[in-house]
Amino acid sequence: MAVKLTKAQKKIAYDAKLCRLLDNYTQILVVAADNVGSNQLQNIRQGLRGDSVVLMGKNTMMKRSVKLHAESTGNKAFLNLVPLLVGNVGLIFTKGDVKEVSEVVAKYKVGAPARVGLIAPIDVVVPPGNTGLDPSQTSFFQVLNIPTKINKGTVEIITPVELIRKGEKVGSSEAALLSKLAIRPFSYGLVVVSVYDNGSVFSPAVLDLTDDDLLNMFADGVSMLSSLSLAISYPTIAAAPHMFVNSFKNVLAVAVATEYSFPQADEVKEYLKDPSKFAVAAVVAAPATGSAPAAASKEEEKKEEPEESDDDMGFSLFD
Repeated sequence: MAVKLTKAQKKIAYDAKLCRLLDNYTQILVVAADNVGSNQLQNIRQGLRGDSVVLMGKNTMMKRSVKLHAESTGNKAFLNLVPLLVGNVGLIFTKGDVKEVSEVVAKYKVGAPARVGLIAPIDVVVPPGNTGLDPSQTSFFQVLNIPTKINKGTVEIITPVELIRKGEKVGSSEAALLSKLAIRPFSYGLVVVSVYDNGSVFSPAVLDLTDDDLLNMFADGVSMLSSLSLAISYPTIAAAPHMFVNSFKNVLAVAVATEYSFPQADEVKEYLKDPSKFAVAAVVAAPATGSAPAAASKEEEKKEEPEESDDDMGFSLFD
């Protein structure tokens, strides 16, 4: 027969277990456990069995154990967990991939009815259709301003109705109606609210980031750095190409306005002296491109004529 532990002994055992887990695991998921039953929690433990451990407990006990363990080991990083232990929360210690563990936890959700006084986590919409209720039940629908009609001796909802909005309390009439319609609108399970990894704490939204998201964020950062560098004239690797181009434009403008010149400026000056060269090139290019369809229709078996290059359009002046 197992010996029943006293409250003091239970606290000592709990403290020892929590400290042991803190020493053995570097990754911890802080999860909200509102409206999660014991059977559901046991299923989650079984689903995570192997490389993860679920630990529930009172916040005061967890905070006390974490603080004492941080002092005894000198690892102040554990103290980052203390502000996260607010509300009905638990800890999942894991050595596996954090994202995979959070996905496994999310699978264990159980449908629940709308009880009076609960705060709705989502919008509740009653769909149109036959309810199966007899006409004497229309009073429920009238109180909630739900349009109905009698069809074949039963009450039928005409249009979809938003019965409860997210964040609102469930009233007695709403709860009674949903119960009569056998609608269980809510689902509850452990929800990851924070992730602790080697002393760092971050939002679970980080787990959903893809490689493309990271690349886009990096590109946005480089763009902002480049813009700032150009605005304050401070050279950086990101802004260097733009600075070289702007400097070349300035030198080219000086060369055009003065007798100073260099090879690239000579081409631009030649074009500015005689713009008709560009106009002639454009006129010559137009008939050439226009004759291509005619040639293709007459000689279909021959190879297509090559497309006009940028050089033929006079763009080589700016190389």
